[in-house]
Amino acid sequence: MNPIIHQLNHQKQRIFLLIVRTENVLIRTVLTILLLATSVFVASVYAAPKIYQATSPDGKTRIELTVNEQKNLTYRVLFNKAPVLDWSVLGLQLKSISLGPNTSILKQTQRTNNEQFAWPLGENDHVQNKYNEIVLECRSGAFLYKLVARVFDGTVAFRYVLPKQKGYTNGLITAELTTFNLTDTYTIYQYNEETVFTPVTLDALTKTCDFPATLTNGKLFLSIGEASNDAYTKTVLTKGAVANSLGVAFHKDSVNTAADFQTPWRTISVATSAIGLHQFSDLPLRLTPPVKEMANWIKPGKLIRSSLTTQAGLDCIDFAVKHNFQYIMFDAGWYGAEFRGSSDPTKPIPAIDMPKVIQHGKDNNIGVILYVNRVGLRAKLDTILPLYKKWGVAGLKFGFVDGLSQEGISWLAGAIKKVYDHGFILDIHDNYKPTGLSHSYPNLLTQEGIRGNENNPDAFHNTVLPFTRFLAGAADYTFCYPNSNRFFTDNLYKTKLQVSKGQQLALSVVYFSPLQAIFWYGNPHDYNDDQETEFFKLVPTVWNESRYLTGEIGKQISVARRKGETWYVGSAAGLSDWNGSLQLDFLEKGKSYTATIYEDDPAGGINKRTVVVKQGDSFPISIKAKEGQAIMITPQS
Repeated sequence: MNPIIHQLNHQKQRIFLLIVRTENVLIRTVLTILLLATSVFVASVYAAPKIYQATSPDGKTRIELTVNEQKNLTYRVLFNKAPVLDWSVLGLQLKSISLGPNTSILKQTQRTNNEQFAWPLGENDHVQNKYNEIVLECRSGAFLYKLVARVFDGTVAFRYVLPKQKGYTNGLITAELTTFNLTDTYTIYQYNEETVFTPVTLDALTKTCDFPATLTNGKLFLSIGEASNDAYTKTVLTKGAVANSLGVAFHKDSVNTAADFQTPWRTISVATSAIGLHQFSDLPLRLTPPVKEMANWIKPGKLIRSSLTTQAGLDCIDFAVKHNFQYIMFDAGWYGAEFRGSSDPTKPIPAIDMPKVIQHGKDNNIGVILYVNRVGLRAKLDTILPLYKKWGVAGLKFGFVDGLSQEGISWLAGAIKKVYDHGFILDIHDNYKPTGLSHSYPNLLTQEGIRGNENNPDAFHNTVLPFTRFLAGAADYTFCYPNSNRFFTDNLYKTKLQVSKGQQLALSVVYFSPLQAIFWYGNPHDYNDDQETEFFKLVPTVWNESRYLTGEIGKQISVARRKGETWYVGSAAGLSDWNGSLQLDFLEKGKSYTATIYEDDPAGGINKRTVVVKQGDSFPISIKAKEGQAIMITPQS
């Protein structure tokens, strides 16, 4: 107990005894008044700090904020009335002052948001955006700042705002003080950028972990994420100062600010099952400002990468027509060595007759996407955009961008807008991960920031991704589907794939990306077995509705997605065999459907079969380790 409180309570007892023992009315009255005054003072010392709170629309998720006894701004998160995060410190370290410590709360405001917006480029064609918001206007010393928190069903999101004020025009954030103090022992699936995942308990964490980070204690599943980062630096999660906690650290540099500066959102999402985390995959979109109007030239689709000759480009276009692809891509090297400043992205190499390829694409309604490395982008972005528009290019792929520093992220945000303004779709590769900016610029169809198929990941990695990186948004996995005759043995790909063809078919449903790269290391002439590639021809890349049916992190995953009246189901096994069943409750009642099933055969090819199914059926699953199954379910006439 506080020693002052202990001493005061001792004095109260002495006063009470004196009142009992004395018979003098005046003395008893004086002592009684003194006892009451002491009691009031003790009560005021004991009084808990004022708690500010906001609750989700369904009433199950709550954020509580307060200034603790040490004068630090703190918060905690409750789910189903139980704390998930215990009291955790908030704040920013500026060059000259700490925001968070020595805080006074000046004012609070609250509001409710209930909207739905159309999203034709997503996992679902409409997104519900319901939340309750609380804004605390705070002061640390003489410096004013705001803490904005929004509470969705299952999620708490907050950000810091540095408003315009006297004597402040710009500053430097040298550290973010945000902490996450969990109330139990959790395992985190640690990774950075394009690495593999390593499950490790928080207290044993020695490396940093990227956003979004997935954690579980076996009962709850958490995703700690980031949204709306267009002018900050890359931040990572680190082991916290106390047990079962995480802190936030800058990866590379500090953050220059100006008046009315807003940090990215920090998000904490909670589910009672691993598969329940999928409901938060559109959260970054909900926390990012919307596009004014969806442009009709933004078209999702599938692409095949072309070798660097005119004939290869023409052949890829013909292949794209036959296989219902929408794009081809000329990747690194089409204008010379990509890292050399002497290579000019305004001039194709002599082996490519770019006008001829682009025209052949236009004649067949196939778009051409061009890769440009960071070196060329930084030197000539404002030159190539109007030039590529004149050429008739459909889209760009950015390569080896800087998604790690404030300067690099800010440059990318500006570049995304420029590409949008010029009417190109966009794919950003290497270390860049989404934070919802596609809601502002829907031409940004996909990005990497993932250990994709060109790195030959195993089935454990493939069945961790849906519960981790894909919670941030679309990812370009670059499927390296082998041809029917051989596995690839060129310089880029020397080992046999670690998963089956059936798993790759399944992952084209499980993994969401409006722009899907298929046959990454393939040549159009290699693929002469139409049954093996048929599912890629049929599967869409954007959806009207998505259902995550069942799954466990690193073990198995099954996802159903609907386009029109047709459902597509992808199921993939991890490193162990999977025997179970899927409930077909998502089908329309009273209808019969034909389910066309594509699965691995014993010879390493794809077997195709059909069965009749209806709503409520239990569909058996028997998938061997590292394999998968893709299903197309169409209503019968």
